[in-house]
Amino acid sequence: MKKMLNVSLLLLTLASSAATAAIQTIKAEVNGMVCAFCAQGIEKKMRSLSQTKDVYVDLKNRIVAVQLKDGQTLSHDTVKDLIKNAGYDVTKIETVGDTAQQLKAAIRAKK
Repeated sequence: MKKMLNVSLLLLTLASSAATAAIQTIKAEVNGMVCAFCAQGIEKKMRSLSQTKDVYVDLKNRIVAVQLKDGQTLSHDTVKDLIKNAGYDVTKIETVGDTAQQLKAAIRAKK
């Protein structure tokens, strides 16, 4: 019985880890966003992409986070180009394993 419980716990842990590992969010630090209209424009552009599941834009911290749908990909260059074409500069870009909402919560917790 104990062995079966340990196996069940291991499978649950692996399933949870696999679900978490599947989360992909592209996080970009952006210069030039100075007003809510700027942030809203970038958010709208990112949400229009078919690969996008969720978007979070933080004007104060200059962060744009684009969470991808499961199994979808989006290159950093595409995100950079969209932001650049909107009139802003990307100073840093990376893929993280957090959801857009997790990033939002972490940023708000720092305030």
